[in-house]
Amino acid sequence: QVQLVESGGGLVQPGGSLRLSCAASGSIFSINAMGWYRQAPGKQRELVAGITSDGSTDYLDSVKGRFTISRDNAKNTVYLQMNSLKPEDTAVYYCSAEIRTWSQYENDYWGQGTQVTVSS
Repeated sequence: QVQLVESGGGLVQPGGSLRLSCAASGSIFSINAMGWYRQAPGKQRELVAGITSDGSTDYLDSVKGRFTISRDNAKNTVYLQMNSLKPEDTAVYYCSAEIRTWSQYENDYWGQGTQVTVSS
């Protein structure tokens, strides 16, 4: 059994900052790529940022220079530091991880989502 638990969402004014965290727990042998997605009302889910096991990162063009993804492999946790937030960043944010369990079963796992609202 593997679980991803997110935290850190909330309401922030334009220009403000938030830091999202996502901790994976359970029968984890290894974690490959981890990432953050978001879905705004009426829109498709999109990849915001991804990070590989060796630390290589990739970002959605609209968040480059404002968002930073990082991970702590010892804690099985991925973070998303969001600065200079804009109203268009408002969405439910989901973390995802490619996890291999001790039984050697590999799958993509998802968190429950955390709401980020950017509004004055």
